Amino acid sequence: MDLSKERILTLLELLQARREMGGEEIAQRLEVTPRTVRRYIRGLQDMGIPIEAERGRTGGYRMRPGFKLPPLMFTNEEALVLVLGLLAAERLGLVTSGLAVEGALAKLDRVLPDSLRDRLRAAQETLQLGLGDPDHERGHADGETVLTLSTAARNGVRLRFRYRSSRGEESERLLDPYGIAFHNGRWYVAGWDHLREAMRTFRLDRILDIEPTRESFETPEGFDLMDEIHRSMASVPYRWRAEVRLEIPLDEARRLVNPSVGTVEPMEGGIRLRIGADDLEWIVRRLSLLGVAFTVLGPPELRDAVLREAARLAVCARG
Repeated sequence: MDLSKERILTLLELLQARREMGGEEIAQRLEVTPRTVRRYIRGLQDMGIPIEAERGRTGGYRMRPGFKLPPLMFTNEEALVLVLGLLAAERLGLVTSGLAVEGALAKLDRVLPDSLRDRLRAAQETLQLGLGDPDHERGHADGETVLTLSTAARNGVRLRFRYRSSRGEESERLLDPYGIAFHNGRWYVAGWDHLREAMRTFRLDRILDIEPTRESFETPEGFDLMDEIHRSMASVPYRWRAEVRLEIPLDEARRLVNPSVGTVEPMEGGIRLRIGADDLEWIVRRLSLLGVAFTVLGPPELRDAVLREAARLAVCARG
Protein backbone atom coordinates (compact mmCIF):
# COMPACT_ATOMS: atom_id res chain seq x y z
CA MET A 1 0.00 0.00 0.00
CA ASP A 2 1.43 3.42 -0.93
CA LEU A 3 1.86 6.16 1.69
CA SER A 4 -1.12 8.30 0.57
CA LYS A 5 -3.55 5.36 0.84
CA GLU A 6 -2.16 4.53 4.27
CA ARG A 7 -2.68 8.13 5.41
CA ILE A 8 -6.26 8.19 4.07
CA LEU A 9 -7.10 5.04 6.02
CA THR A 10 -5.46 6.58 9.09
CA LEU A 11 -7.65 9.67 8.61
CA LEU A 12 -10.73 7.44 8.53
CA GLU A 13 -9.65 5.74 11.74
CA LEU A 14 -9.11 9.12 13.43
CA LEU A 15 -12.54 10.43 12.44
CA GLN A 16 -14.22 7.21 13.56
CA ALA A 17 -12.49 7.35 16.92
CA ARG A 18 -12.73 11.10 17.55
CA ARG A 19 -15.75 11.96 15.36
CA GLU A 20 -14.50 15.55 15.06
CA MET A 21 -11.01 16.97 14.53
CA GLY A 22 -9.48 20.28 13.47
CA GLY A 23 -7.78 20.51 10.10
CA GLU A 24 -4.45 21.62 11.61
CA GLU A 25 -4.45 18.72 14.05
CA ILE A 26 -5.16 16.21 11.28
CA ALA A 27 -2.35 17.69 9.18
CA GLN A 28 0.08 17.34 12.08
CA ARG A 29 -0.99 13.76 12.83
CA LEU A 30 -0.66 12.72 9.19
CA GLU A 31 2.49 14.81 8.59
CA VAL A 32 0.96 16.55 5.56
CA THR A 33 -0.20 20.08 4.70
CA PRO A 34 -3.76 21.33 5.38
CA ARG A 35 -4.23 21.50 1.62
CA THR A 36 -3.44 17.78 1.35
CA VAL A 37 -5.91 17.08 4.16
CA ARG A 38 -8.61 18.87 2.17
CA ARG A 39 -7.75 16.74 -0.86
CA TYR A 40 -8.03 13.56 1.22
CA ILE A 41 -11.37 14.71 2.58
CA ARG A 42 -12.72 15.42 -0.90
CA GLY A 43 -11.61 11.96 -2.02
CA LEU A 44 -13.42 10.30 0.89
CA GLN A 45 -16.54 12.34 0.21
CA ASP A 46 -16.43 11.23 -3.44
CA MET A 47 -16.42 7.64 -2.18
CA GLY A 48 -19.72 8.29 -0.42
CA ILE A 49 -18.38 8.74 3.14
CA PRO A 50 -20.36 11.58 4.83
CA ILE A 51 -17.64 13.81 6.24
CA GLU A 52 -18.84 17.31 7.08
CA ALA A 53 -16.53 20.33 7.04
CA GLU A 54 -16.86 23.24 9.46
CA ARG A 55 -16.01 26.61 7.95
CA GLY A 56 -13.74 29.19 9.53
CA ARG A 57 -10.07 29.75 10.27
CA THR A 58 -10.00 26.92 12.81
CA GLY A 59 -12.53 24.79 10.95
CA GLY A 60 -12.38 21.05 11.23
CA TYR A 61 -14.05 17.88 10.00
CA ARG A 62 -16.43 15.40 11.49
CA MET A 63 -18.18 12.18 10.54
CA ARG A 64 -21.93 12.65 10.20
CA PRO A 65 -23.60 11.54 13.47
CA GLY A 66 -25.06 8.04 13.29
CA PHE A 67 -22.91 6.96 10.34
CA LYS A 68 -20.84 3.82 10.73
CA LEU A 69 -18.30 2.70 8.20
CA PRO A 70 -18.52 -0.83 6.85
CA PRO A 71 -16.15 -3.23 8.59
CA LEU A 72 -14.08 -3.57 5.38
CA MET A 73 -12.70 -0.92 3.02
CA PHE A 74 -11.10 -1.82 -0.32
CA THR A 75 -9.08 -0.02 -2.95
CA ASN A 76 -10.13 -0.53 -6.58
CA GLU A 77 -7.47 -3.17 -7.16
CA GLU A 78 -8.23 -4.98 -3.89
CA ALA A 79 -11.93 -5.19 -4.78
CA LEU A 80 -11.10 -6.40 -8.31
CA VAL A 81 -8.83 -9.10 -6.90
CA LEU A 82 -11.68 -10.36 -4.70
CA VAL A 83 -14.15 -10.43 -7.59
CA LEU A 84 -11.70 -12.24 -9.87
CA GLY A 85 -10.93 -14.74 -7.13
CA LEU A 86 -14.61 -15.54 -6.68
CA LEU A 87 -15.20 -15.88 -10.42
CA ALA A 88 -12.11 -18.08 -10.78
CA ALA A 89 -13.24 -20.32 -7.89
CA GLU A 90 -16.52 -20.91 -9.72
CA ARG A 91 -14.81 -21.41 -13.09
CA LEU A 92 -12.34 -23.94 -11.68
CA GLY A 93 -15.04 -25.88 -9.84
CA LEU A 94 -13.69 -25.03 -6.39
CA VAL A 95 -17.22 -24.41 -5.08
CA THR A 96 -20.06 -26.90 -5.35
CA SER A 97 -22.79 -24.28 -5.65
CA GLY A 98 -22.99 -20.98 -7.50
CA LEU A 99 -24.96 -19.66 -4.52
CA ALA A 100 -21.73 -19.36 -2.52
CA VAL A 101 -20.18 -17.10 -5.16
CA GLU A 102 -23.37 -15.06 -5.57
CA GLY A 103 -23.65 -14.60 -1.79
CA ALA A 104 -20.05 -13.47 -1.43
CA LEU A 105 -20.38 -11.05 -4.36
CA ALA A 106 -23.58 -9.61 -2.85
CA LYS A 107 -21.85 -9.00 0.50
CA LEU A 108 -18.92 -7.33 -1.25
CA ASP A 109 -21.39 -5.23 -3.27
CA ARG A 110 -22.93 -3.80 -0.11
CA VAL A 111 -19.69 -2.34 1.28
CA LEU A 112 -18.49 -0.63 -1.91
CA PRO A 113 -19.06 3.00 -2.95
CA ASP A 114 -21.46 3.47 -5.86
CA SER A 115 -18.78 4.36 -8.44
CA LEU A 116 -16.65 1.28 -7.75
CA ARG A 117 -19.70 -0.98 -7.37
CA ASP A 118 -20.85 -0.18 -10.91
CA ARG A 119 -17.42 -0.84 -12.41
CA LEU A 120 -17.10 -4.18 -10.64
CA ARG A 121 -20.55 -5.21 -11.80
CA ALA A 122 -19.37 -4.49 -15.34
CA ALA A 123 -16.34 -6.71 -14.73
CA GLN A 124 -18.57 -9.54 -13.46
CA GLU A 125 -20.79 -9.30 -16.54
CA THR A 126 -18.08 -9.06 -19.19
CA LEU A 127 -14.95 -10.88 -17.98
CA GLN A 128 -14.25 -14.43 -19.10
CA LEU A 129 -11.66 -16.62 -17.44
CA GLY A 130 -10.01 -19.41 -19.40
CA LEU A 131 -7.88 -22.16 -17.90
CA GLY A 132 -4.19 -21.43 -18.18
CA ASP A 133 -1.55 -23.43 -20.00
CA PRO A 134 1.36 -24.17 -17.63
CA ASP A 135 3.85 -23.94 -20.53
CA HIS A 136 2.89 -20.37 -21.33
CA GLU A 137 4.73 -17.39 -19.90
CA ARG A 138 2.54 -15.42 -17.49
CA GLY A 139 1.50 -11.86 -18.19
CA HIS A 140 -0.02 -9.14 -16.05
CA ALA A 141 -2.73 -6.53 -16.39
CA ASP A 142 -3.21 -3.28 -14.54
CA GLY A 143 -6.38 -3.41 -12.44
CA GLU A 144 -7.54 0.02 -13.59
CA THR A 145 -7.15 -1.05 -17.23
CA VAL A 146 -9.27 -4.17 -16.60
CA LEU A 147 -12.02 -2.08 -14.97
CA THR A 148 -11.95 0.54 -17.74
CA LEU A 149 -12.17 -2.06 -20.50
CA SER A 150 -14.91 -4.13 -18.86
CA THR A 151 -17.02 -1.03 -18.16
CA ALA A 152 -16.62 0.14 -21.77
CA ALA A 153 -17.48 -3.33 -23.10
CA ARG A 154 -20.67 -3.49 -21.05
CA ASN A 155 -21.77 0.08 -21.81
CA GLY A 156 -20.74 0.09 -25.47
CA VAL A 157 -18.21 2.93 -25.20
CA ARG A 158 -15.42 3.25 -27.78
CA LEU A 159 -11.89 3.52 -26.38
CA ARG A 160 -8.70 5.23 -27.52
CA PHE A 161 -5.33 3.84 -26.41
CA ARG A 162 -1.65 3.56 -27.28
CA TYR A 163 -0.38 0.05 -27.93
CA ARG A 164 3.13 -1.40 -28.03
CA SER A 165 3.53 -4.41 -30.33
CA SER A 166 5.78 -7.42 -29.72
CA ARG A 167 8.41 -5.63 -31.85
CA GLY A 168 8.28 -2.54 -29.65
CA GLU A 169 6.40 -0.42 -32.19
CA GLU A 170 3.81 1.98 -30.75
CA SER A 171 0.54 2.94 -32.39
CA GLU A 172 -2.67 4.72 -31.41
CA ARG A 173 -5.80 2.59 -31.62
CA LEU A 174 -9.51 3.31 -31.62
CA LEU A 175 -11.31 0.18 -30.44
CA ASP A 176 -14.85 -1.07 -29.91
CA PRO A 177 -14.12 -3.50 -27.04
CA TYR A 178 -16.47 -6.48 -27.36
CA GLY A 179 -15.05 -8.31 -24.34
CA ILE A 180 -11.98 -9.11 -22.26
CA ALA A 181 -10.73 -12.47 -21.08
CA PHE A 182 -7.94 -14.19 -19.18
CA HIS A 183 -6.52 -17.01 -21.29
CA ASN A 184 -3.34 -19.11 -21.05
CA GLY A 185 -1.80 -16.82 -18.45
CA ARG A 186 -2.54 -13.51 -20.18
CA TRP A 187 -5.28 -10.88 -20.38
CA TYR A 188 -6.75 -10.01 -23.79
CA VAL A 189 -9.33 -7.62 -25.20
CA ALA A 190 -11.03 -8.40 -28.51
CA GLY A 191 -13.02 -5.99 -30.64
CA TRP A 192 -13.22 -3.91 -33.79
CA ASP A 193 -10.00 -1.99 -34.46
CA HIS A 194 -10.78 1.18 -36.43
CA LEU A 195 -7.12 1.65 -37.43
CA ARG A 196 -7.01 -1.72 -39.25
CA GLU A 197 -10.75 -1.82 -40.02
CA ALA A 198 -10.85 -5.42 -38.78
CA MET A 199 -11.29 -7.60 -35.72
CA ARG A 200 -8.20 -7.58 -33.52
CA THR A 201 -7.11 -9.04 -30.19
CA PHE A 202 -4.77 -7.03 -27.93
CA ARG A 203 -2.74 -8.00 -24.88
CA LEU A 204 -3.58 -5.82 -21.89
CA ASP A 205 0.02 -5.71 -20.66
CA ARG A 206 0.95 -3.90 -23.90
CA ILE A 207 -1.67 -1.16 -23.54
CA LEU A 208 0.10 2.04 -22.46
CA ASP A 209 -2.57 4.74 -22.09
CA ILE A 210 -6.32 4.31 -22.34
CA GLU A 211 -9.28 6.68 -22.27
CA PRO A 212 -12.99 6.44 -23.14
CA THR A 213 -14.36 8.53 -26.02
CA ARG A 214 -17.83 10.01 -26.46
CA GLU A 215 -18.60 7.54 -29.25
CA SER A 216 -20.68 4.40 -28.76
CA PHE A 217 -20.98 1.02 -30.48
CA GLU A 218 -23.02 -2.17 -30.39
CA THR A 219 -21.48 -5.61 -30.00
CA PRO A 220 -22.41 -7.84 -32.97
CA GLU A 221 -25.15 -10.32 -32.18
CA GLY A 222 -23.80 -13.79 -31.50
CA PHE A 223 -20.22 -12.60 -30.91
CA ASP A 224 -18.21 -15.34 -29.14
CA LEU A 225 -15.28 -13.84 -27.23
CA MET A 226 -13.32 -17.04 -26.61
CA ASP A 227 -13.75 -18.23 -30.21
CA GLU A 228 -12.33 -14.92 -31.41
CA ILE A 229 -9.36 -15.13 -29.02
CA HIS A 230 -8.66 -18.74 -30.06
CA ARG A 231 -8.78 -17.75 -33.74
CA SER A 232 -6.45 -14.83 -33.10
CA MET A 233 -3.95 -16.90 -31.13
CA ALA A 234 -3.84 -19.60 -33.81
CA SER A 235 -3.04 -17.03 -36.52
CA VAL A 236 -0.05 -15.38 -34.81
CA PRO A 237 2.93 -15.17 -37.25
CA TYR A 238 5.32 -17.46 -35.36
CA ARG A 239 8.89 -18.21 -36.42
CA TRP A 240 8.04 -21.89 -36.89
CA ARG A 241 4.90 -23.33 -38.48
CA ALA A 242 4.62 -27.11 -38.22
CA GLU A 243 2.30 -29.79 -39.53
CA VAL A 244 1.90 -33.31 -38.18
CA ARG A 245 -0.50 -36.18 -38.86
CA LEU A 246 -2.26 -37.51 -35.78
CA GLU A 247 -3.48 -41.10 -35.84
CA ILE A 248 -6.68 -40.49 -33.86
CA PRO A 249 -10.32 -39.67 -34.66
CA LEU A 250 -11.29 -36.04 -35.25
CA ASP A 251 -13.40 -35.73 -32.09
CA GLU A 252 -10.48 -36.91 -29.96
CA ALA A 253 -8.12 -34.47 -31.71
CA ARG A 254 -10.49 -31.59 -30.97
CA ARG A 255 -10.61 -32.66 -27.33
CA LEU A 256 -6.81 -32.84 -27.00
CA VAL A 257 -5.76 -29.75 -28.97
CA ASN A 258 -6.49 -26.33 -27.49
CA PRO A 259 -7.85 -24.14 -30.32
CA SER A 260 -5.47 -21.34 -29.31
CA VAL A 261 -2.49 -23.70 -29.75
CA GLY A 262 -3.28 -25.30 -33.09
CA THR A 263 -5.92 -26.26 -35.63
CA VAL A 264 -7.03 -29.77 -36.63
CA GLU A 265 -8.72 -31.05 -39.78
CA PRO A 266 -9.26 -34.43 -41.47
CA MET A 267 -6.68 -35.65 -43.98
CA GLU A 268 -5.89 -38.94 -45.67
CA GLY A 269 -4.71 -41.41 -43.06
CA GLY A 270 -5.56 -39.34 -40.00
CA ILE A 271 -5.87 -35.78 -38.72
CA ARG A 272 -3.71 -32.84 -39.80
CA LEU A 273 -2.52 -30.66 -36.90
CA ARG A 274 -1.10 -27.23 -37.68
CA ILE A 275 0.80 -25.66 -34.81
CA GLY A 276 3.07 -22.63 -34.48
CA ALA A 277 5.65 -21.29 -32.02
CA ASP A 278 8.88 -19.32 -31.86
CA ASP A 279 10.60 -22.30 -30.20
CA LEU A 280 10.75 -25.74 -31.88
CA GLU A 281 11.39 -27.43 -28.55
CA TRP A 282 8.08 -26.05 -27.28
CA ILE A 283 6.28 -27.68 -30.23
CA VAL A 284 7.98 -30.99 -29.44
CA ARG A 285 6.83 -30.79 -25.82
CA ARG A 286 3.26 -30.00 -26.88
CA LEU A 287 3.21 -32.98 -29.24
CA SER A 288 4.56 -35.34 -26.60
CA LEU A 289 1.93 -34.16 -24.11
CA LEU A 290 -0.84 -35.27 -26.50
CA GLY A 291 0.10 -38.88 -25.75
CA VAL A 292 -0.82 -40.15 -29.22
CA ALA A 293 1.09 -41.42 -32.27
CA PHE A 294 1.98 -38.77 -34.84
CA THR A 295 4.02 -38.31 -38.02
CA VAL A 296 5.94 -35.12 -38.73
CA LEU A 297 4.97 -33.62 -42.10
CA GLY A 298 7.17 -30.55 -41.85
CA PRO A 299 9.37 -28.68 -41.49
CA PRO A 300 12.48 -30.92 -41.53
CA GLU A 301 13.84 -29.05 -38.49
CA LEU A 302 10.91 -30.33 -36.43
CA ARG A 303 11.70 -33.92 -37.41
CA ASP A 304 15.28 -33.39 -36.22
CA ALA A 305 14.06 -31.85 -32.94
CA VAL A 306 11.75 -34.83 -32.31
CA LEU A 307 14.62 -37.26 -32.96
CA ARG A 308 16.87 -35.36 -30.53
CA GLU A 309 14.19 -35.51 -27.84
CA ALA A 310 13.63 -39.22 -28.49
CA ALA A 311 17.39 -39.88 -28.13
CA ARG A 312 17.49 -37.92 -24.89
CA LEU A 313 14.58 -39.91 -23.45
CA ALA A 314 16.20 -43.19 -24.54
CA VAL A 315 19.34 -42.28 -22.60
CA CYS A 316 17.22 -41.45 -19.54
CA ALA A 317 15.42 -44.80 -19.83
CA ARG A 318 18.70 -46.72 -19.89
CA GLY A 319 19.84 -44.84 -16.79
